[in-house]
Amino acid sequence: MPHVELLAELPALGTDDVLAVPVGTGGVLPTWLTGPEPVVSPELLAGALADTGNTGAAGTITNVPIAGRRPRSVVAVGAEAGTVPELRRYVGICVRRAQTLAEHGATRLVLPLDGAAGADEVRAAVEAALLAGYRFRDSSTRPPRRLATIAVVAAAAADPEVRRAATAGEVAAGSVAWARTLVNTPPHRKDPAWLAAQACARLGGLPHVTVTVLGPDELRAGGFGGVLAVGGGSASPPRVVIAAYRPPSAGPTHPVLVGKGITFDTGGISIKTNAGMRHMATDMAGGAAVLAAVDAAARLELPVAVTAVVPAAENAVSGAAYRPADVVRHVGGRTTEVRSTDAEGRLVLADALAHARLELGATALVDVATLTGAMKQALGARTGGLYATTDRLADALCAAGDAAGEPLWRLPLAAEYGDLLESAVADANNQPGNPGGTTAALFLQPFAGTLPWAHLDIAGPARAGSDDAETVKGGTGFGTRTLLRWLEAGAPADDDERKR
Repeated sequence: MPHVELLAELPALGTDDVLAVPVGTGGVLPTWLTGPEPVVSPELLAGALADTGNTGAAGTITNVPIAGRRPRSVVAVGAEAGTVPELRRYVGICVRRAQTLAEHGATRLVLPLDGAAGADEVRAAVEAALLAGYRFRDSSTRPPRRLATIAVVAAAAADPEVRRAATAGEVAAGSVAWARTLVNTPPHRKDPAWLAAQACARLGGLPHVTVTVLGPDELRAGGFGGVLAVGGGSASPPRVVIAAYRPPSAGPTHPVLVGKGITFDTGGISIKTNAGMRHMATDMAGGAAVLAAVDAAARLELPVAVTAVVPAAENAVSGAAYRPADVVRHVGGRTTEVRSTDAEGRLVLADALAHARLELGATALVDVATLTGAMKQALGARTGGLYATTDRLADALCAAGDAAGEPLWRLPLAAEYGDLLESAVADANNQPGNPGGTTAALFLQPFAGTLPWAHLDIAGPARAGSDDAETVKGGTGFGTRTLLRWLEAGAPADDDERKR
């Protein structure tokens, strides 16, 4: 990703610079264009906007090359009213357009913000600039030329709060980028041992962070029957990664984040179609998100203890694979009748939730998973589904998602569907049927016990089919920034009346 610098004034522009200009509703141009020495003729730019029909609507772009002058090019992009969501979209479009000019020698994008931009706007702009500039490249490919620098210009840049916000945005973007890279790494290189090694390499050296990896022997000793069953058919044995951040300033609150870490999902014996498997390297996106949230919390030195637990397994087909009709015993003793080996995510999450509750001293639990196709059908590809046992936890996570640009929609933990989980041979079955998102959440709920618990089903927004705002095609890192914002707010979770 490019380097971001925060400036209080528009810098001197060179022939390698691209200047971004926000176009407000109705084609309104910013006042800084009309100074005593205008960077570009307002009349020229207004004429170009008229010629291209750019009236400030979101996504409209007018590119104006400046022949023989500085900067190299002006990119005028519709910013509408300039709300924070519109700002993210505006910045993302500017960065992507400037990246195309980098192939022709541009090295810096100069991105002035509205004069009233404060900490929230600066953080959003920095995050969006870095994330829109992210591209995953396998080591065997030649990377294209990229922008070296993005200069975010804000009049309040000297304000300590604004500078802290810029730093938070930069750290958050770096952690999200790591999550994206974990997701985007192709499955021939990504197995449970690889994921554990990546967590150790990035997190193990951070202050107050301890990474523990449980291998097959420890999993058998700990009763992780779900993880062992799901990973039993693969030549790559399962792991459980536990990354704990414990700063000296932390209070008694200890949220534990659980992330589904299925490094590839064939469906097992209940095998998927070829089309259904095509993007199953994304099935560990929840695990990537919770690891990245701990990474960001530690780098920002937040005064809250937090642990990520990632049950990592490859759901494969072999003579050792688990079968429909098997009965799995989880951490804590609860049992599950397997009716479909393709409903494997809830089996590994069950073990991890129970382990967090019984062994890690959790005061609240949040799990994140690409769990059900039903959620993608219900909410589409941009919104995550949320189930929660307390209103305070649900409200706090929804507020964090809004602030982070990662929308969540709360759904009810409707107890009337509980009968669908019944089994004649176990405490529950793992394929209770529709409504699939709700019955999956109901399956998980007992493993959280009486702790405040939330379940984020990110099956839709974990992967993007195209670029949009700061999201780029491929793994998105969805959930990382939501969890970080929640931790920054002190991880509120409990309330006096658990209604749902």
